[in-house]
Amino acid sequence: MKPILIAGPCVIESASLLSTVGEELVRLNALLGTDIIFKSSFDKANRTSVASFRGPGLDRGLQMLADVKSSFGLRILTDIHESWQAAPAGEVADVLQIPAFLCRQTDLLAAAARTGRVVNIKKAQFLSGRDMRYPVEKALDAGASEVWLTERGTTFGYNNLVVDFRNIPDMLDIVPRVVMDCTHSVQRPGGGGGHTSGDRRFVPQMALAAKAFGATGFFFEVHPDPDHALSDGPNMLPLDQLETVLRSLL
Repeated sequence: MKPILIAGPCVIESASLLSTVGEELVRLNALLGTDIIFKSSFDKANRTSVASFRGPGLDRGLQMLADVKSSFGLRILTDIHESWQAAPAGEVADVLQIPAFLCRQTDLLAAAARTGRVVNIKKAQFLSGRDMRYPVEKALDAGASEVWLTERGTTFGYNNLVVDFRNIPDMLDIVPRVVMDCTHSVQRPGGGGGHTSGDRRFVPQMALAAKAFGATGFFFEVHPDPDHALSDGPNMLPLDQLETVLRSLL
């Protein structure tokens, strides 16, 4: 079973950014024989500060993701924050992602499930891997045909996360597809004085450690210039390093 590979910029900043990343993912798919899913958010509703950039919004953002899909032939993953976003997002995205803070929201899970798309549920920072049985049950009860779970770290005091890799085999007891979010797991939430900081240098090791614990998928937020990204720059992987990381996994 080939691993699930997901990559893309945290938030939609511009059409040119999406094209730059899309072109690189197409190149890597041809080079490595992979099927990388393109990820970006049309709206980041859970930013640290009210002044933080959120993205172009639902209508414009989904059109931009649809353009990526048609131009590059890539599958699309995007996240939703409210139940009413599920149906329109499901018209474009192949995978609907439930943000970690929202993974217990029953109506959101049910709305995503009803679209018929794959539902990727990120494990909350305050839950164990075994606790994710219940969000999965909610999605399946609402008719989801395929559910993935994603590990993204656990709250460790203030402004820090730690990854308990035992969560991966625990979640593999629930679903056959468990993804390691290798970039969000190195965040320091709210640790940058009104914005999130992070330690991107640990991203490659997070991926390899997760592989050792049986992860069946890997999620990387990437950007050609993460130091100037409008969201999550400190923990995003530079786009030109993605090939090296993927080769180490494959």
